[in-house]
Amino acid sequence: MMKIFMYVCLIVFTSLGFADDSKPTIYVAKEQRPLYDRDLFLYELLQQALLAADYDVNIEHVKVHPHQQRTLMALSKGRVDLHWSMTSPAREKLAIAVKFPLFDGLIGKRVLIVHKAHYERFKSVTELEQLRRFTAVQGHDWPDTKILASNGLDVKPIANYQAMFDMILAKKADYFPRSIVEAQSELSSQNNPNLMIVPDYYLSYPARFYFFVNRDNPELANKLAHGLKKMKDSGAYHTLLVRYFDIDMLTSSHMLPLNNPFY
Repeated sequence: MMKIFMYVCLIVFTSLGFADDSKPTIYVAKEQRPLYDRDLFLYELLQQALLAADYDVNIEHVKVHPHQQRTLMALSKGRVDLHWSMTSPAREKLAIAVKFPLFDGLIGKRVLIVHKAHYERFKSVTELEQLRRFTAVQGHDWPDTKILASNGLDVKPIANYQAMFDMILAKKADYFPRSIVEAQSELSSQNNPNLMIVPDYYLSYPARFYFFVNRDNPELANKLAHGLKKMKDSGAYHTLLVRYFDIDMLTSSHMLPLNNPFY
């Protein structure tokens, strides 16, 4: 509840008529889907990084399509100034990548969301080869889809975000890999007792999640890079990260490592 309150405060002071015309305005993409802890963390990190860089701007939120590639195309065409995404070589050609890993590598720590009725099938998995007999779902335009497939895992690419949870519930797919910074708040939002996180292991591959900035706004990219570095050096970044995310599972379960040929 406190995180939601903080986000509402951010929106109130940056999007609902309190803009100062004497300051520059940056237009931040806002996907048309529910907001989770991951999103709230990034909104607050953006605010703190700009503050650390002494870059005083108005922030306005622009609703965009929830497909990541479409949002990055909007960046490349100048419709918005900033969004965030897992990186890939193709995405870094569309916009300026501010090369600060926003989740400190946690975006590549992937837990498995499954139907509770299937948990017994998953708990005995100890190596990647055993996981290859199951079918995963992932976003059709997510870099993760290619990463999983390149490791020999069976993946169904899906265009609709909610449909992936629905497929798990309908037992039309076996598991939905989600980052440890995403999974718990997403399950809370789904509010369905038949969904669970496999607690015994997680997938791990090198991955970075960056702020991406319109190529016509290099000043914003430079200011963000400066502010994020100051936050890292002062410890403010780590303080914010651990306030939002519980990563205890990483120490109580075992890791199944994957390669990321696109890293």
